[in-house]
Amino acid sequence: MSSAMGLNPRITAVLGSTNTGKTHYAIERMLTYRSGVIGLPLRLLAREVYDRIVAIRGPSVVALVTGEERIVPPRTQYWVCTVEAMPSDIGPDFLAIDEIQLCADPERGHVFTDRLLNARGTHETLFLGAETMKSVIAELVPKAQFMRRERFSKLTYSGSKKLSRMPERAAIVGFSVDNVYAIAELLRRQKGGAAVVMGALSPRTRNAQVEMYQNGEVNYLVATDAIGMGLNLDVTHVAFAATTKFDGRRMRHLMPNEMAQIAGRAGRYQTDGTFGVTGEASPLDDEMITAIEEHRFAPIKKLNWRNARLEYGTVDTLIGSLEQPANDPSLIKAREADDLAALKTLGTLQTVRPRLRGSKDVRLLWDVCRIPDFRGISHGEHTNLLERIFEFLHGVGRVPDDFLSAQIKRIDRIEGNIDTLSKRLAYVRTWTYVAQRTGWVDDEKHWRGATRAVEDRLSDALHNALTQRFVDRRTSVLLRRLKQKEGLVADVNDKGEVMVEGELIGRLEGFRFSQDATATPDEAKTLAQAAVAVLAPEFHLRADRFYNAPDTEMDFTEQGGLMWGEHAVGKLVAGDDALKPRVVAFVDEVAGQDVIDKVTRRLQHFIDRKVATLFEPLLAMSKDETLTGLARGFAFRMVENLGVIERGAVANDVKELDQDARGALRKHGIRFGQFTIFMPAILKPAPTRLRLLLWSLAAKHDVAPDSPPPGLVTIPAMAHAPDGYYAMSGYRLAGARAIRIDMLERLADLLRSQDSRGGFEANPDMLSITGMTLEQFADLMAGLGYAADKGERVKVKAAPVAATPAAEAPAESADTSGDAPAEASDATEAETAELSAEQAAPADEKPAEMEVFYTFKWGGNRGANRGGNRGQRRQDGDAAQGKGRPQGKGKPRRDGGKGKRDGGNKPQSFAARPARKEKAIDPDNPFAAALMGLKDSK
Repeated sequence: MSSAMGLNPRITAVLGSTNTGKTHYAIERMLTYRSGVIGLPLRLLAREVYDRIVAIRGPSVVALVTGEERIVPPRTQYWVCTVEAMPSDIGPDFLAIDEIQLCADPERGHVFTDRLLNARGTHETLFLGAETMKSVIAELVPKAQFMRRERFSKLTYSGSKKLSRMPERAAIVGFSVDNVYAIAELLRRQKGGAAVVMGALSPRTRNAQVEMYQNGEVNYLVATDAIGMGLNLDVTHVAFAATTKFDGRRMRHLMPNEMAQIAGRAGRYQTDGTFGVTGEASPLDDEMITAIEEHRFAPIKKLNWRNARLEYGTVDTLIGSLEQPANDPSLIKAREADDLAALKTLGTLQTVRPRLRGSKDVRLLWDVCRIPDFRGISHGEHTNLLERIFEFLHGVGRVPDDFLSAQIKRIDRIEGNIDTLSKRLAYVRTWTYVAQRTGWVDDEKHWRGATRAVEDRLSDALHNALTQRFVDRRTSVLLRRLKQKEGLVADVNDKGEVMVEGELIGRLEGFRFSQDATATPDEAKTLAQAAVAVLAPEFHLRADRFYNAPDTEMDFTEQGGLMWGEHAVGKLVAGDDALKPRVVAFVDEVAGQDVIDKVTRRLQHFIDRKVATLFEPLLAMSKDETLTGLARGFAFRMVENLGVIERGAVANDVKELDQDARGALRKHGIRFGQFTIFMPAILKPAPTRLRLLLWSLAAKHDVAPDSPPPGLVTIPAMAHAPDGYYAMSGYRLAGARAIRIDMLERLADLLRSQDSRGGFEANPDMLSITGMTLEQFADLMAGLGYAADKGERVKVKAAPVAATPAAEAPAESADTSGDAPAEASDATEAETAELSAEQAAPADEKPAEMEVFYTFKWGGNRGANRGGNRGQRRQDGDAAQGKGRPQGKGKPRRDGGKGKRDGGNKPQSFAARPARKEKAIDPDNPFAAALMGLKDSK
């Protein structure tokens, strides 16, 4: 950078507080010239200014040069740079340095001081910064003129505020990464989230975060003091979460001018702003508040300086020139920077020092030492990397492609958390810096593009990670839109997901809204508020659709739930009558009473029709006015018991029914079985499922037992089955299993023809009806009150297909021997078969195969069924005096076998039906008179 050539250049210090438009003024002045350079304190700010100028003049004439980014078009007129990267050999018409007060910064101040003393435009030079620099600039740059700019808006102190009460459009400032993350996490929970801005972020990540804040996706910004350096943000309040910071060497309190620089971000253009403290930060004292509000600070008297006229003869000579003391009282020697520390270390290494044969080698080493420690690792690790790079550049003149490729490939991964991505981004900035240096790599264009691409990918991944962690887009969007007058845009998809403004807030299951399970307690309030606002119309639409839906879309569960498709919309509760249950609709209160009433009516219609359809024969019988007397009473008894009654429970009522009454009841489908009186039409699976549910509701069972699987003749006995369960499910318990009552009656019909006194074996028809094995059948018979005697015998092979006359003779003989007892005949045949099998088997063969058989006799195990089926004692209703014993040949006597039979040896008979009344003899009938005469003669 040169001084004026033949002209008297104008040097102006434009000083003032924040929000005075200094940077904007400098851009306007630069664009009035043919060429210009503007130096900015941050890469972030440089990118922002670059974008503004490109928008005005186009990208073909604007260059962006930073340590890690270099965009230089062939026809460049305007250079936007970081202060360290400003070109020194182009002689621009205009030159400006922003934030000139950084001359006093301990780390970078010497760079700004050098630009203050040496950088000039050929026509105009501007120094932009705080008014505290006025006196020192006047002393060091005597030709400088001064322009004071007033703040556009007013800045006032608002005290301390909790984060939960932080006003919108606020920036909360922390001074460590951990502090920034903690604040952002708290804001996410309470306010929907925050954007995060830190100096270590890449411009791409920072811009994405700022854009998210600027467009209103979030109302809060959490940042380090990086926002104090000229970033233009729509901030109305700045809150300090701390008033101390680590300056690289120690913790110290912020100076008033430093706090003012940050607080000044509040209020944009003519909008007033406020500042204050939050969290654990102590309230500011009056002196500090006054200084910030009135922009009055102690002037800066000393600037950091380091000699810029370097000597490259040897490493020691270079170090000596860098450590040369200042010769002006306004300048103080800067503390040892990272580049000087690296130079001192590398200059002593045996791998480096022999390579330093001249000033060219020393200059190369100094250029390598100036690579910033973007990674923030230890001094030793950083110098090791610099040593490797120097060896490449000195030995082969380039950083090898394979080495650079391996380093970048190791970094080019976008998975991982925020810290991991931040470290990778810091690492790639080192190689971006290397690729930007002229002559350090073989294909500069390729490697600059490659490193930039990796940085962009990592930047996008970091932005997404920051957003995912610190922004609840759902809550943020809903909070913002709820405050607006226009209605929220809601949608309920086919999965029941409720989307508001594109964000999932929960699910609508039937007529109940369930918030998203991932919502925190703080988010739940917002979701509930949004749900009330958007679901009211949806509830009415859904209620209309439900009211007009066919019954086929509805169903009931075995526990009484009422379903509409996959969603529970209500439940059944006991009514005044078992066949008239009531419904309770599952509808949120926010839906309104009209929706609740409509859903309730539709559910009641559904269950009433379901009962009327499945129990139509039972309900028709209850309405039959032709049933009178005992028949009508018995019909109501059947209705009360839902169409199934154990005969033992109504034995006396059955005995009192005459044939006409029974016939009338049979017309309605009533079957008077030996064990159960029931309606076969309502034993089907669907009526049985509903009958069990209605019975459970009427009995007030907390949990309704499951309905048996359809189609099974027998089912395993259920542990702890409630009284009445088996009858309501259409089964009767007998031993370890329960048998379906209609199949039990078919079995009873077969048992009547058997000799239950002498004993009988199960025939294939019996086993076929029950679908049981012989052992299971024996357990069933024991449960019904029969004694089962187990035996074994030789298994007889099946007879040949073509029977001989000799083989048929015993059968004929057996058919004609009517006097021989059946038991004797069976025994003889068995003995004969066994003897024949023994005689036919050769002595050297294996023993004959044996088979198991059971002989059943009535009454040997009367207590078996009682023990396994409480309250379900067997009663034989149709056999009026039998008390549970089956009818048929060999039936036990009423006196238990001890007394004589009535009528000598004549067996006593029991009628299954009441005796018919004898008609009175008509005395006027001559045949009747003759009949009466015969009776009298006897």
